[in-house]
Amino acid sequence: MGDLLIVERLRIVYAAGPGDVIGTFQHWLRGRDDPSQVSVTYSGQFYDACKELQMESYIIASSSIPGYLKMGTFTLVHRPILFERCSAPAYHLGQLLSGIGLLLRALRFRADGVVVSNGSANWASLALLRVFGIEVIPSLHCVLWEKSKPLRYGGRVVKWLDSWFFKRVPSSILSASRDITEQIEQFTNKRHARIFEFLPTYRREEFARSESPPQLRSPFRVFYAGRIEKDKGVFDLLEVASRFTLAGRDDIVFDLCGTGSALEELREKSILRNLKERFRLHGQCSNSIMRRMFGQSHVVIVPTTSDFREGFNQVVAEGVLSGRPVITSNVCPALHYVRDAVVEVPPDDVEAYANAILKLLEDVELYEAKRAACIALQSPFYEAERGWGAALREAILLMKSSAGGDPIGHKQQLRL
Repeated sequence: MGDLLIVERLRIVYAAGPGDVIGTFQHWLRGRDDPSQVSVTYSGQFYDACKELQMESYIIASSSIPGYLKMGTFTLVHRPILFERCSAPAYHLGQLLSGIGLLLRALRFRADGVVVSNGSANWASLALLRVFGIEVIPSLHCVLWEKSKPLRYGGRVVKWLDSWFFKRVPSSILSASRDITEQIEQFTNKRHARIFEFLPTYRREEFARSESPPQLRSPFRVFYAGRIEKDKGVFDLLEVASRFTLAGRDDIVFDLCGTGSALEELREKSILRNLKERFRLHGQCSNSIMRRMFGQSHVVIVPTTSDFREGFNQVVAEGVLSGRPVITSNVCPALHYVRDAVVEVPPDDVEAYANAILKLLEDVELYEAKRAACIALQSPFYEAERGWGAALREAILLMKSSAGGDPIGHKQQLRL
């Protein structure tokens, strides 16, 4: 009989937000990235961290399609978020109930820590985790409130509760952008746990074959990728296309990839305005089609409105990695990192978006300067040490050190 070695295995619950964590896990087991995503997925980076740090994990994704998988030290669950698309009071009730459900799951799992993405639960409800000695690491991928909109009474109450939470509860915070970090600093008066900022991570080979844009001649191709929703600015793009048509500009074409609740309405309105040939809706696109769309485009446009709590918006980064100038506003936190490659416009300003397109079409020097800036700004997005996985490892190590310098976790007996 061999000797017994007592080791500590950290137990972590990860509330990952929307997505197919089971599908990504199955690709990860084969040593592959999830082919449905252009960037390296956060769940894939989480699996890497679990393997490196020898953690036992319970991963929860919000999905309308139920799923469950247990394999080795990984348990993966798909479950819906209650009242996700209901009125504001019902939504906040659902977030509160999700927080209570997360607490119960963490207790049953005997978790040492919980990593929680935006939208997985009400933040204040997670304070109960600390009562039971469970550390909390918020993973913030979207701003906490709209930057340019005044908060209503309900929003001010939520902001006050969030301020209380972020001052007192987290052991550390993962932040997807400088905009998010500034909001935390603002409403906590800088009395918060350590913040680890991260960038979306990409494989260099994913963009190694990126084609140079077609020559600046007719048609000038404007590319949008993302959800087809009103607050993502797609109807503003339709208005831009309409104005070009009325002005006799038939040398500009819009390609939109994505799906959403507004897809059919947008399609119908484009047909009514006789824009079907110059405002083309391609629906959900595979990675190969997305690469072709980037390759055919001259410019990438991200017209998110000020009504939306934007995340980093990875399409901005993907436009830069493809060598395409980007048109967007400061609603997108990604602007802070790639400003030299962007033509910035005021939020919600249809005329400004139209003028930015014409400027890049007609000013060759400006277009080439933005293209050159794309090349200079690409490296950080390929560096794993700047990504979410690296920030998570730092947060876990900090959590361990705050427990007295010794690894916390549950003892297991390994036969040698």
